[in-house]
Amino acid sequence: MDFEYSAQVLELRQRLEEFIGRYVLPYNAAWHRSVAQGVYPPPFLEDLKALARSEGLWNLFLPGLREDEPGLRLSNLEYAPLAEIMGRMPWASEVFNCSAPDTGNMELLHLFATPEQTRRWLRPLLEGEIRSAFAMSEPDVASSDPTNLQTRIHLEGGEWVLNGRKWFVTGAAHPNCKLLIVMCRSGDDELARHARHSMLLVPLDTPGLTLERNIAIMQHHTPEGHCEIVFRDVRVPAGNLLGQPGAGFAMAQARLGPGRVHHCMRTIGQCELALALMCERTLERHAFGKYLADFANVQEWIAESRLEIDQARLLVLRAAWRLDQGQQQQARTDVAAIKVVTARLQTRVVNRAMQVFGAMGLSPDTPLAYFWTWGRAMQLLDGPDEVHLRSVARAELAQAKENRGATAAYFTLPEQLLAEPRIR
Repeated sequence: MDFEYSAQVLELRQRLEEFIGRYVLPYNAAWHRSVAQGVYPPPFLEDLKALARSEGLWNLFLPGLREDEPGLRLSNLEYAPLAEIMGRMPWASEVFNCSAPDTGNMELLHLFATPEQTRRWLRPLLEGEIRSAFAMSEPDVASSDPTNLQTRIHLEGGEWVLNGRKWFVTGAAHPNCKLLIVMCRSGDDELARHARHSMLLVPLDTPGLTLERNIAIMQHHTPEGHCEIVFRDVRVPAGNLLGQPGAGFAMAQARLGPGRVHHCMRTIGQCELALALMCERTLERHAFGKYLADFANVQEWIAESRLEIDQARLLVLRAAWRLDQGQQQQARTDVAAIKVVTARLQTRVVNRAMQVFGAMGLSPDTPLAYFWTWGRAMQLLDGPDEVHLRSVARAELAQAKENRGATAAYFTLPEQLLAEPRIR
């Protein structure tokens, strides 16, 4: 395994950092001010997007892009350090058309869309003309087991009729969101549990679709929304089914791996910023006769944070590399692992930084409170930690079953002490 960044990636990373420093970061305060005043997206965002595209910093993900589709066709491993940089400022990804959940939705459409679906939805997403959302979790069932999902569709007169309720639909409140990809139950109970669900393309303005509310996450509302949506006899053409009937779970697996790598690298970017803020604060803040940087426990917090960030990054890069190599089984375990590791990392590192900042760390004057909230939320969103730990444990136990008995030679029993070793 070689995680050394190529010359192309190093050049792109430098260009991205310079672009953000020169054009995006100066608008950070204006972005927050605009959102606080209810103007979202801010009027300058389209100008930044146009500038990023003119600089060749557009659609940095999605290695399978065709020649006629805009973007850089980077592998998961190549895209990872760029996602880390964009993650430091959560709204920056939209400037480069790399926002979640659009990246995952574009990948789904790229893999499974018909030519008509590509023309109507994928192309505008790749061009940054529209936004999208992915509707999976439901309030009435334990969505950590997605086979529980009950939102249903059935065919009637050449149309799919959709009924159900979804929530925590990220991005649905964005004014430019035009498309929902809805995970819904399409098959009977006689089918295998993982063959009962399909994905349906639902325009957000379809009659019968009601956006009930933008749900706050730990008292914080995001302007793009984590929404609750109700579907009452929502009708869409039969051609809006994405992929094959009953293939919803198989398609979701294709989407989730790269998407979680993106999430985790953005998280690591936020942890790097938290560590930088913490270090600078310790050099400035004076208490009990010395600077915080001179206290042994604070030095330990800094050191622990550096070690944990670097460990997490290496694990994420290995997951990205395995995805690129087509090692699906190993990558699936790694992807589950990084989801747990990075969410826990974020709460630990940011918590230390908040402690160093004191009361300011609880306020919106720094990004720390938002970062901590998001880290805590990620221990539940996109699958709770317990589900991912279960996946890792199952993989470990499966390997143990295959190699059962291989550890016997490491035991030393009393009767073995008297026996002479035999060389085979």
